[in-house]
Amino acid sequence: MKMRSIVLLAAALTLAACAGKAVRPASETFANSPELERILRQRLEGDRTGACFAAAVVDRDEVQRAYVCAQGSVEGRIGPDTAFEIGSVAKTMTAALLAELVLEGKASLDDPLSLYLPEGISVPALDGEPIRLLHLLTHTSGLPPLPPGAPMIDPLDPYVLVDADALLAALGRTVVGWAPGTRYQYSNYGAMLLSYAVGRRAGLPFAELARERLFAPLGMTGAHVQAPPEGIRPAQGHLSTGQPVPAWNLHPELAGVGGVRATLDDMIAYVRGHLGLVRAPISEALAFTHRPLWEGERKVAAAWHVGNLSGREVLLHEGGTGGFSSYVAIDPEGGRAVVVLSDTALTTLGGLGDVGHHLLDPALPLGAPRRVAEPPTELVEALEGRYRFPMGLQMRLFRKEGKLHVQAAGQPAYELGYDSRGDFYTLLFDARLAPRKAEDGTTTFVWFQGGAGIEAERLGDLD
Repeated sequence: MKMRSIVLLAAALTLAACAGKAVRPASETFANSPELERILRQRLEGDRTGACFAAAVVDRDEVQRAYVCAQGSVEGRIGPDTAFEIGSVAKTMTAALLAELVLEGKASLDDPLSLYLPEGISVPALDGEPIRLLHLLTHTSGLPPLPPGAPMIDPLDPYVLVDADALLAALGRTVVGWAPGTRYQYSNYGAMLLSYAVGRRAGLPFAELARERLFAPLGMTGAHVQAPPEGIRPAQGHLSTGQPVPAWNLHPELAGVGGVRATLDDMIAYVRGHLGLVRAPISEALAFTHRPLWEGERKVAAAWHVGNLSGREVLLHEGGTGGFSSYVAIDPEGGRAVVVLSDTALTTLGGLGDVGHHLLDPALPLGAPRRVAEPPTELVEALEGRYRFPMGLQMRLFRKEGKLHVQAAGQPAYELGYDSRGDFYTLLFDARLAPRKAEDGTTTFVWFQGGAGIEAERLGDLD
């Protein structure tokens, strides 16, 4: 069945060949760490999404691993031999490859992007400030989230037609929103340009560069961009509704934005490299990426977001594609790291931050499963009405056969489910409706879809 969705928010990557050894079926090759399994089950068991988690906690030389599903066994679904799309966590890998070029004297973070592109390509600027590599690393370039006019026509595989030519052509249609280096705005567009620029300066497209200079030296034998190594099978991705979805495909030169696929053990090797527990030629470059480079709306290192944990700075990044979610956190000073991978797109539901933060610091709340529930009648009655979004699109909520339905202007109506966290959700595609009280005391909502949320304005009761 062709999947449909309310056309409201743009798709976003929230946001990705060393020969591998043959791997036996998961049931024969691993045993869950009991404490980690207990925590994952507490967060996930019975969750309406049906998601599965593969997680690891690295504490210096000790590693805990666990594979858990919301419903039933992991058998045949995920295990040590399954590769997940890690989405935007791949941006931190692009940063490491750039850092290596910087340490070799082949690049500088202050270099204008234009020096890394083909001759004749015009790069937008503002107030005399060009877009520099530093700006792309820290999401302060002023570029929009996605390349304007690029052929992103298939919501199930949005980047498949975006190649280097399409990306560079988009620069001619781009106007930066502010002077580069002055404001933060997360930009997959900027990260795609950086992936292309790093590969071009190194003389290899990102996919090959990552394999030779990152995956192989760190022992990430299952990590890949295109065809998986022998013995590695791709995990099947899912929407938060449980429906399977196709894999995302990114061109090899642009895959540093989110096109890497990796097993849990690959990601363990990656974070151990960041903790200095694995020595390789890339080690100094990994450490280089930890340095804070910009502080404004948030603090950013080289592609990493910098948070604070018990007085220590920690490096954080989440990722999301059409069917997967990922979370990586590194505490270099404490010698700890956390990896959580899921075969389900959870960005619309807030991602993996609740479980990931708790694993990094048990004092932080874990969160509860989203179990199917019955909504309070008074809430359903309060939500019925007509609404408008800032871009002008109107929507109505109404009851039919006792169930709340949503219908955007000119589009079909869809039944909504309700979960134990107090949110409504669509049954056929990936969107969430979070009720809230407006300042005037009426009930309205925030609509989450495509990696972003937008607040609805109540217009009045149903006609």
